[in-house]
Amino acid sequence: MMITDTHTHLYSELFDEDRESVIKSALDKGVSRFFIPAIDSSYTQSMLDLEKAHPGNIFLMMGLHPTYVKENYKEELGHVEAMLASRKFYAVGETGIDLYWDDTFLEEQKIAFVQQIQWAKKYGYPIVIHGRDSFDEIFEVLESEKGDDLYGIFHCFTGDYEQAKKAISYNMKLGIGGVVTFKNGKIDAFLNKIDLKHIVLETDSPYLAPMPYRGKRNESAHISYVLEKVASLYGMDVEEVASITTENSKEVFGI
Repeated sequence: MMITDTHTHLYSELFDEDRESVIKSALDKGVSRFFIPAIDSSYTQSMLDLEKAHPGNIFLMMGLHPTYVKENYKEELGHVEAMLASRKFYAVGETGIDLYWDDTFLEEQKIAFVQQIQWAKKYGYPIVIHGRDSFDEIFEVLESEKGDDLYGIFHCFTGDYEQAKKAISYNMKLGIGGVVTFKNGKIDAFLNKIDLKHIVLETDSPYLAPMPYRGKRNESAHISYVLEKVASLYGMDVEEVASITTENSKEVFGI
């Protein structure tokens, strides 16, 4: 059984003490594909080192995370642009808009989001969207940029049914992670109304650990709990859900 974690921050400092054992544990559980989102330039070397250590399992994205859009965002975007021009990546991301903590740089976040969408189109890459308290703002940008060359994943989707349908209308898969296992996660109430062809699985590790690890450090091996929950919601075998969602990830990332 091949399982794909479409979003994991394996380069995080929270894995510095046991990164190799965390990866081995995931591999032992059948998780053989790890897609690694970027945050900002300070993590680029760690991402490259991770890829070098695990060729064939690690697939890198490049982008500027919306909560890292600050006064120096133009410099950070310059780094993203240079990296995209220098080598192969599998997506532009994570990018998007986050208004949960602070809306000080909302306009700059929009500018950075649009710019990264345009780079994704230029290189033929998907985008991986981070959105928190910002569905309206994100949909406004997607509406202005929509087209056959705009596609990707709405990472860590936590919206309602109507928002899910709208995201899908922009050629986005829904990234489903630990929140689907939460009692107050809400997406479990409607997820099985969405055709499984629109779903990919993720952990967002080390964040958003599923039950029974909620509140603790997440890791890619814990995607098995997400897989089991999704399978139960759809009334399907875990092997079939793993196969379909991995095929969906191949469709998005091109591998």
